[in-house]
Amino acid sequence: MFQYACLNPIAKVGLDLFSDNYEKTEDVQGAQAVLVRSASMHDMDLPEGLLAVARAGAGVNNIPLDRCAENGVVVFNTPGANANGVKEIVIAGMLLASRDIIGGVEWAKENQGEADIAKLAEKQKKQFAGSEISGKKLGVIGLGAIGVQVANAAIHLGMEVLGYDPYISVNAAWNLSRSVKHIGNVDDIYKECDFITIHVPLLDATRGMINKGAFSKMKDGVVLLNFARDVLVDEDAAMAAIASGKLKKYVTDFANPTVAGKEGVILTPHLGASTEESEDNCAMMAVREIRDYLENGNIVHSVNYPDCNMGGCDKAGRVAILHKNMKGMIGKFSTAFGNADINIEDMTNKSKGDFAYTLLDIGTPMTDDVAAELQAMEGVIQVRVVK
Repeated sequence: MFQYACLNPIAKVGLDLFSDNYEKTEDVQGAQAVLVRSASMHDMDLPEGLLAVARAGAGVNNIPLDRCAENGVVVFNTPGANANGVKEIVIAGMLLASRDIIGGVEWAKENQGEADIAKLAEKQKKQFAGSEISGKKLGVIGLGAIGVQVANAAIHLGMEVLGYDPYISVNAAWNLSRSVKHIGNVDDIYKECDFITIHVPLLDATRGMINKGAFSKMKDGVVLLNFARDVLVDEDAAMAAIASGKLKKYVTDFANPTVAGKEGVILTPHLGASTEESEDNCAMMAVREIRDYLENGNIVHSVNYPDCNMGGCDKAGRVAILHKNMKGMIGKFSTAFGNADINIEDMTNKSKGDFAYTLLDIGTPMTDDVAAELQAMEGVIQVRVVK
């Protein structure tokens, strides 16, 4: 029996995917798996028996990834599960920035008591007139699951789309419309585009990437959309760009004192993935990832350990070893199994930075002695007998 804990409300449709072999607990310290959305885990004492953390969403800056890896805790996220929800609000953000819809709605509220509001509206509507997005240039920075969907949708809306991502995956490239111009220098987006939208993860290299220097290269009257992370943009520089006329609108999903209520800012309260469908999709993917890891040892969509998938196990046993990415480890594992007369019938080994993962199917059941021998090896973080 496995126990899991939820640090945030997780959609029931996802939790319902747990089998009878799983039990929800309110005691996080007794859980083998944790599901989380936005709750911060940085100051949390990791439970001694914790094996997996699944973030029901894409961003994982609320999770101590290195500390989890050092403790043998595999952290998952759910890339793409909320992509459609974010894509739709990005498109909505472009429309709101192009047409003064918000101003028009507020005008209608303010004048709701006017008997001749219809005639008055005809006189006043010019002040809310805007421009169409069809025919305009959109720059998409980051062509992951969300960026690809935004780029493709913009193509269908008649926009010319430039995409920038030096690390684009093969899967994303296959899904990207052929009409999207993939460029190699982000400066081309700054110089050419009428709209710019950011869809990159928060890393040291991307923090504050849209800064004073980037704004100086942009066209006058550009619209910047940020539905990824607020700190990707130097928002003090953004406010200065609005004041100078360089930036027409800053559309952001992240409320803070720098942008709230400011002229030229369209602010939404973190609504990007806050749709019923996105929350359901993230919850279902997170639960499936946890189950596949706990029951089969497979790692899919991990952010601190390498992905590794050997399907279901039809052998006598399966052993998972989380360890440091050091030379000679496979030879040591093989020797230990050979000395115990246990045949390795299938094996895969993957690495990611300082950490590695080895999954082995064996011809006879695993013994406690061999497990203890493996656990005692230098560089081994955790040995888990999956079957």
